[in-house]
Amino acid sequence: MFTIKSLMGVAPMAGMTDSALRRLVKRQGGCGLVVSEMVSSEGLVRGIDRTLEYLDYTEEERPVAIQLFGGDPQAMAAAAVIVESRGADVVDINMGCPVPKIAKHHAGCSLMREPEQAAAIVAAMVQAVKIPVTVKMRAGWNDHLVNAPELARAVEAAGASAVAVHGRTAEQAYHGQADWELIGRVARAVSIPVLGCGDLLEPEQIVERLRTTPVAGVLVGRGILRNPWLFAQATDLLAGRAPLVVSREDRGRFLLDYIDLLEAEGPPVVALDDRAENTPLSGFGAENLPRSCFDDNNQSRIDFGDENKSGSYFAGVGAGAGAGDDAGSGRARAGRRRSAAPRASYERWIVNKLRALCAYYTKGIEGGGTLRVAVNQAPNVAAVRSLITKFFGIG
Repeated sequence: MFTIKSLMGVAPMAGMTDSALRRLVKRQGGCGLVVSEMVSSEGLVRGIDRTLEYLDYTEEERPVAIQLFGGDPQAMAAAAVIVESRGADVVDINMGCPVPKIAKHHAGCSLMREPEQAAAIVAAMVQAVKIPVTVKMRAGWNDHLVNAPELARAVEAAGASAVAVHGRTAEQAYHGQADWELIGRVARAVSIPVLGCGDLLEPEQIVERLRTTPVAGVLVGRGILRNPWLFAQATDLLAGRAPLVVSREDRGRFLLDYIDLLEAEGPPVVALDDRAENTPLSGFGAENLPRSCFDDNNQSRIDFGDENKSGSYFAGVGAGAGAGDDAGSGRARAGRRRSAAPRASYERWIVNKLRALCAYYTKGIEGGGTLRVAVNQAPNVAAVRSLITKFFGIG
């Protein structure tokens, strides 16, 4: 049975829920599961540099789920094997992303329009790996196709260990209200655990949903970006205690700690070295893939396209790459070293991360809009640090 250490977890948000942020949220308490930013199954199996970066996590984050998106059962199974080889606790399937560029590739929430294909993907992945395979979905594609209960039953039959449901349709995106009555119907329709998502911005809302909806837990995205102490406060309320009080200085120090972690881990991958042989599934445990992934001559059936266009056909994957790499820091890497990036580019990357986070983090804080504008205009990391220190009154 799929279980998490607490009833609450961090939902994936592209460009936001990186390893540094996930670690900091874990440190505040009450968080039982973190889910990575969504990873392209095709990019992962090709070994594309930036895709491999999304596999990075630390031991501190466990239990950790790596979320994949894609529409081809064989490629998704191959990608799941890679995820398992990296030591992840769970592999999750994105069937909830409403973004058109994902949906047009028969991935994300578009799979809710193709329940048989969705079930085939789950079945292929369950056959390929031993770790739990879970599914993140929405209420449905639009108001005319709200089929989360039916799809949940289909993926349960295919072997999924749990499902998470965001109570909006793809057409709604993040507008309107999340339908928690529907989430409850999904939970009653299956025997596997169901996690609910949507409109969880305050600790009292989490407590209410856990007490009034038959879910096993909740995943929170935007709410945790606004308040990283949300889970700790909800835990206090569930235990009958007054919720943790977060000071203005605490809020400022969280942002400074985030900068520290980003600086400590180094810039994103720019290029790879020590490239492996151009051998499909090299070092990724291809022997564990279902036979449907290979033809009669034991060659991969998965269409990887033009390797010259990908730039790194299974690049950076060494036979020795594994979850134990870089053991000193506890950081699980994708079998490659980070390249040195120009300091100016690295600073821009960190500043941009802070700009994105502050768009959520400063909401509801007196003067937050002024800080957002100032951070957006900051030329470098030192300037951002100074703004945060002064705004939050850190001595």
